[in-house]
Order: sequence, then C-alpha cells, then structure tokens
Amino acid sequence: MTTTTETEIHLDTDVLAALTGIAPGDALDQARDRRPESREHTQGSFEALFLPSDASQVSLAERAAVALFVAKLHRQAAAVEFYGALLRSTGGERLEALIVGEARRAAGEGPYGAFRAENVAESVSGPEFSVDSVEAAYALGDRLAAALEHAHLLVLHPRDADRAALQQLLDAGWSTTGIVTLSQLVAFLTFQLRVVHGLSELRLADGGAAVEAGEFTELAARVAQLAEERLRDAAWGSSATHLAGQNSEPGGDTEPREQLPPAPKVTEPARFTQDVLGWKPWLEPLPVAEFTERHYEALVERERVHMPYFRVLARDPEALLERTLTDLDIFTNTDAGLPRAEREIAAAAASRFNGCVFCASVHSRFATEKGADRAEVQRLLDDGVTAEFGPRWNAIIAATVALTATPPRFGGEHVASLRAAGLDELELLDVIQAGAFFNWANRLMLSLGEPTVA
Repeated sequence: MTTTTETEIHLDTDVLAALTGIAPGDALDQARDRRPESREHTQGSFEALFLPSDASQVSLAERAAVALFVAKLHRQAAAVEFYGALLRSTGGERLEALIVGEARRAAGEGPYGAFRAENVAESVSGPEFSVDSVEAAYALGDRLAAALEHAHLLVLHPRDADRAALQQLLDAGWSTTGIVTLSQLVAFLTFQLRVVHGLSELRLADGGAAVEAGEFTELAARVAQLAEERLRDAAWGSSATHLAGQNSEPGGDTEPREQLPPAPKVTEPARFTQDVLGWKPWLEPLPVAEFTERHYEALVERERVHMPYFRVLARDPEALLERTLTDLDIFTNTDAGLPRAEREIAAAAASRFNGCVFCASVHSRFATEKGADRAEVQRLLDDGVTAEFGPRWNAIIAATVALTATPPRFGGEHVASLRAAGLDELELLDVIQAGAFFNWANRLMLSLGEPTVA
C-alpha cells in the first residue's frame, strides 16, 4: 500500500469486507478486485483516520467515539458493534452506553435542511441535536460534545452546515487542523457505511447471509493495538491525549482559542447549474510556504496547491491522499463497468439530493462532457431526483438517492431494478461506490466553505 506515514504498520484485515461479510473469491470480491485502487485506498482511508501517525489534535478515543455515534445514526448494526468495540479498546469504555443513548436521541431520517437554490422547493426541516443534559455534558467534555453535535449536523443536516458551526468547534477547544481531521472522519464514514450497506444488500439479494453479531471485538482490539504502535513509532505520544472530559488543546486553558478568518466574499449561485463555479473556504488553508513534499504528495497533482479546497484538506495529508486515490479509481477506472457518464450521473444525483450546488455543477458538467445529453442532465438539476428519465437512469438515480438517505433506504427492490436495467455485478459496484463517494465529497464541500459564481 502506498503511504506517506512514518511507519509501515498496516492492518491485515479488509475492514469493509469484514463489515459486509464478503468472502474471498465470491462475486463481490471479484468485482472489487476489478477496482483495486478504490479497494486499497478505501482501506487506506480507514487507516489514515483510525491508525494515524499523529493523534495530537484528535485522539484515538475521540475518533472511535465519533465513529460509534455516526454508525448509530446510520442504524448499521455491524458498524455499531465494531466502533463500539474500538471505543472500548481505546480507553473510552465508560462512554459507550452514553454515546449510543445520545445517538438514539439524535436519530432522524435525513438529509434535512434548506435548499438555497431559488428553483428548488424541496427543503425539509428535521430535529436538531445538542448535548443537553448536565450529566452528558460533564461526561463527554466540551470537545467531544461539540464533535458529536457537529457530526449530527454533517450526517443528518448537510444542507444546513455553515461557518458558525466551525467557530463553535474552535470555541470548544478544537484546532483548525483538528476540525479538518474530524470532518474527514465523519465524511469518510458516510461513504464507508453506505458502501457496506449497498454491498450487504447485494449479498442478501443473492442469497447471502447477514453478518453475525460478535464478530468484531478481536478486530477492534487489533486496530487499537496497531494505532498505539504507530503513534509510538512516530513519536507522537499516547492516544490518551484528549480523552473525554478534557476540554482544552495541548497547553491547557492558557492557550487562546483559534478564531475563523474573516468571512469570504461570495456571490451565491442562484440555482443548480452546469456552469463552472468557485469555492471559498471558511477555515484557513494551509499556507503554501508550509507545504512539504509530504503535503505535495497528498495533492496527487501539484498544481492543486493553488486551490483553497485542497490546501484546507492538506492539513491532514494522509487522509487527503487516500481519499483522492479512492476517488480517482471509482470514477476513472476504465476496466469495464459502468460508463463514466453514468458514474457522474450518480455523483450528480447524490449532490442534488444533498443540496451541494458546487459538487452538482462539477459532476453534471462531467456527465455531459462524457456523453450524457446536456438537456437531460440539466433536467436532473432543475426538476430534482424525482424526475423521470429512461429505465436505466431511473434505476441508477433511484438507487443513489435511496443510498444517500440517512439511514440508507437502498434495498432489494433497487438491486432488482438495476439488474432489470441490464447492470452486471461490476456495474452495480460502480453505482454503489460512485453514489456513496459523493456523500463524502458533499459533506466536506458543504461544511468547510461555500460556492461562489466564478
């Protein structure tokens, strides 16, 4: 596995396969082998976030606690069991029941939030979440309470993400770099859990069995052990930094809280469009003068150093590198599978449903450039994901929207519709991964900055 971390410690179990129950050599395993880079770097993304070489800004326990909360919001039993076991293995066992209870109280069926495009009347209000009880606030501490509230915003209210939410994290003791890692963690999980859900439904449709309970304690303990080894080897210290109940950054309360830079000046796009848009960050991008070769490698393409989005994400270079390589294989691998234009239609449909005007503009334009009818693509943007197209697009869009819902609604009927439209196993994998990936991309774009007319 390609890595920029200081050590060569890696997990020998494919976490996504374990959560899904995919066995070596079965049909889905063979399909995933046709997308080897996405397979490798989905695992690499998990390792970058849960086996980090630097836990100074977000501890192992905080990462596991947020993951358990997000898994519970998605109502995915296998992931709840795994991330619960991971929390216990990283020293947060006293918080497991509390976090599960808070997630149960925070549950909903999103995505919620207001569309800001003038031609859209599909806004949906939904329950907001805060850590209300004195007991929960005391047990969690300011940092972790704020992190759970932010995770709820990204998971269930992605359209409502705003600059003020980032300042609330800074006020609770998070650093700018810590917020980037936290955002990557939550957004990655919205991808991972959807791929797990989609592939699990494919297995069930083919007569496979659901993953049994009690499978993940040993795997979680191994992840925690390797994470500790990596931190020791990288000389970043113990995972005990920022355990729940500790409310400050390193150095204690004497260090001033960070503040956001001034709000950017933007001209908000009036509608969903295929036009080229700009994007401006709310967080301070990593200054170019601070880039090392490690940061440039994370960009994959060096000229991205001029793009504020990538300079923000470069604050966690390992997570950025693995995410980018996952993205590239899902969308540009030419070894058969779903045509590129239809992968982009899935990306555009997820973005339209989540309310990400910027991502929808990029990927609807790519769909047109790769051969889709421009007017039909624009109709998806104008009329939304309930618009009727031909049977094949209808099946792809309906499956993507069902997978993008929180918790996902994708099921056997969507598998049947996709197969009736002529999709084979590899094409089904491409639909699932393309739609799921844009839950990751949308949540970063929506929560770290805002689009502007170019």
